Amino acid sequence: MPKPFKRLTGIQPGDLTFVEARTILERASDEAKAEVAEASRAPEILEYLSKDPQPGVRALVAGNRAAPAEVDLALSEDVDGDVRAELARKIARLVPGLSAAEAEALRETSFKVLERLAADSLPRVRAIVAEEIKAARNVPKSLALKLAKDAELAVAAPILQYSPLLGDQDLLEIIATSEVEGTLEAIAKRHNLSATVADAVVATLDIPAVAALLANQSADIRATVLETVVENAAGIEAWHAPLVLRPELSLRAVRRIAGFVASSLLGALAERHSLDEETRLVISGRVRERLKTESLAPEADAAALDRAIAAVEQAHKSGKLGDEFIVEAVAAEDRLRVIAALAVLARVPIPMVERILKSGSGQVITAFAWHARLAMRTAFHIQKDVARISPRDLVPGRGGTDYPLADEQMRTQLQMLGIVANR
Repeated sequence: MPKPFKRLTGIQPGDLTFVEARTILERASDEAKAEVAEASRAPEILEYLSKDPQPGVRALVAGNRAAPAEVDLALSEDVDGDVRAELARKIARLVPGLSAAEAEALRETSFKVLERLAADSLPRVRAIVAEEIKAARNVPKSLALKLAKDAELAVAAPILQYSPLLGDQDLLEIIATSEVEGTLEAIAKRHNLSATVADAVVATLDIPAVAALLANQSADIRATVLETVVENAAGIEAWHAPLVLRPELSLRAVRRIAGFVASSLLGALAERHSLDEETRLVISGRVRERLKTESLAPEADAAALDRAIAAVEQAHKSGKLGDEFIVEAVAAEDRLRVIAALAVLARVPIPMVERILKSGSGQVITAFAWHARLAMRTAFHIQKDVARISPRDLVPGRGGTDYPLADEQMRTQLQMLGIVANR
């Protein structure tokens, strides 16, 4: 079906002269005017429609890249926020792609519009500008700084995290003076963050910011500063996982961390760093201590446990104790039967199996299943459906069927449990 304007005039809106368009537009519907506002490339027509009483028409003019600079400047002060937001999207997307010569030519017009929009009363308009120019190098630094210091995090964060125009001194000043929650975290996520700025972030001991800094593998964090983090990290769980993965940790820091992180992280700590034998023994000792002291589920009903053990013994005698038996027990949600079967196959006490399943470590459980000579598919079922490992910590099979960890990695996990691998 022809669009409204073509039905009205018999021609495409972009083909009209200003005189023809104005005569038609004075009696056209809002839908037809909107079509012209979006499609026209004639400056006079767009200027005429930029004063239309309907905000929707003016918004389409604001989004039209053919609109003259003077029209954009006028629309930057439009009473309707949607009009200003549409203009912000257009201008902010246009500016980063300009060459140096083009940017200089537009400095008196488009940059002036951009600066007005960066000071808009609506945070969402300012946020559009910030998001679109966050990586631009050809906008005035003063504009980037203005947005970086905005009172709304949604405006400041993109610039703080990505803008190449902010130097270390700018960031240090913002760290020292900003009262906007989330500012430090945005800075901590910057690519290739310098050691000087990282020092300042850690000095604040802001929990989310330091967690983000530790997780930022491109950040330059001095070993001495990491020691400060370690000294304060025991009671701050949000720091534990990213701290374990920092490659700069000293052996002293590794040993100290082993004293307070969850058992699910100790395996990663042992594998992530090149450790001497003494440190490896310290970590193994910590794992065994956790297995003894971490809370267990309430003791199972004695009769139910006896039934589970009897079923496992019968299967073992008949040569049917293996993957199929455990998968069936998992499907039946018979946790006790799974635990009893693992105890027999791995030749360890039932309480130890319970503690391993409670460790929260997909790697530990995978290594334990490997030791029990079970298939990787079975190991995955045990992780997911028995131990209830969180999705992000699950260890899936390679190609769906093969163990993804090297044999040596699994032996390391088992050694920390005090188990000598039987394969």
